[in-house]
Amino acid sequence: MPDKETFALINCVLNGTCTVLLVLALFFVKRKNYAAHGWTMSAAIFMGVLFLGTYLTSKFIHGEKSSGIPAGWYRFVYLYIVLLPHLVLAIALVPMVSLTVHRAYRRNWAAHRKIAPWTLAVWLYVSITGVLIYFMLYQWYPKLYPEAWQQARSLI
Repeated sequence: MPDKETFALINCVLNGTCTVLLVLALFFVKRKNYAAHGWTMSAAIFMGVLFLGTYLTSKFIHGEKSSGIPAGWYRFVYLYIVLLPHLVLAIALVPMVSLTVHRAYRRNWAAHRKIAPWTLAVWLYVSITGVLIYFMLYQWYPKLYPEAWQQARSLI
């Protein structure tokens, strides 16, 4: 079974792929290529569902453990500037995507157009900060604080 770091990398790739698909979907809808927009959004939804599955599997297998980041500016930025808004918006995103997709499925384009820009903005924020969280925890933190990282690895 993959370790927590492998799950984190998989989730980062899924978030990054989702971000690219969302930007492509926006490109297609702006060019009125609605078929390509629909297919691209379907792929983004698939990536989102796959992400949620791997994320929940990771939490089920490895549990919720502390990141081990010691107090200081890095911890403050990580927890309060990046992670907290990411989590709040990720929770809000599920019903937003569901409603937006439901409106598209029903071909209620006027209602779909009202919520879709908000859903896109939140989804892009959550996807991008998901990638940022990976880099903050698994790439930058170990380089900035190598001693603390070695201690934190036992917590992860």
